[in-house]
Amino acid sequence: MIECRSIAKGKARGELIVSSEPISFLGGVNPDNGQIIDPNHELKGEIVKDKVLFIPGGKGSTVGSYVIFQMMKNDTAPKAIICLNAEPIIATGAIMSDIPMVDSPADTKELTNGTLVEVDGDNGTIEIL
Repeated sequence: MIECRSIAKGKARGELIVSSEPISFLGGVNPDNGQIIDPNHELKGEIVKDKVLFIPGGKGSTVGSYVIFQMMKNDTAPKAIICLNAEPIIATGAIMSDIPMVDSPADTKELTNGTLVEVDGDNGTIEIL
């Protein structure tokens, strides 16, 4: 069990998709299909739908919160979000969209692409499954 800080309540399981770069949801992610479209991002072409997204944080416009909300409405959002350091854009989007979110994981060495995890935003934990 990896201890974290709880940002948005709820629990979700899924496969990790990991980025060492922050993501801008406005212009960086297609809300219609969940694909990362930022041409300069290391995950360009990857789909975040139904994954647990692990990123350092977000960047860009505050409208990114509404892009996350639109993704939830389109059923293209990640199942959960893990950040090293949550900032208001991603946190607000996750809270508005009922996407479980945690940040500041105590240990990240097991959080690698493809790992199956459960994010518990109620208790602030990540479990490796």
